[in-house]
Amino acid sequence: MEESIQYAKQYLEDLLSFFGLNTEVSASHDDDVIQLNVPSTAQNGFLIGQHGDTMRSLQYLVSTALKNQQHEYWRVNVDIAGYKQQRADRLAEKAQAWVDKVKQTNEPYELAPMNAADRRVIHKLADDSGIRTESVGEGRDRHVVLKPAESN
Repeated sequence: MEESIQYAKQYLEDLLSFFGLNTEVSASHDDDVIQLNVPSTAQNGFLIGQHGDTMRSLQYLVSTALKNQQHEYWRVNVDIAGYKQQRADRLAEKAQAWVDKVKQTNEPYELAPMNAADRRVIHKLADDSGIRTESVGEGRDRHVVLKPAESN
């Protein structure tokens, strides 16, 4: 695992240096996912991109490089200036309101399409709240449906 972490860290630092950003990336692991955190810089907006698209692309590049080098661990999570954590926290606040609505009305509630990471946040929060969830749709139209818990 340490070899994979070091490779991923160095690869991301090299990528960032192409953008003129020489910074130290902190690296750790959580289960089988390599966590790479880039500190806040003047280029945060550029590196994060619209709705985190550039950041996810960097994550994909690092993951693909690990796979191509036959590293044992290749699942990667890149976060820039804590953006992903802040986004997850904001989404969790919204999701709590949606969960409460489903509990009150006892009716399913369809959410707007979202990326896999955001869907994962919704699934976890709903599961912890006793609400059933289902991801439906394909590609960019994939979204979560919140459903009331089945009564016994």
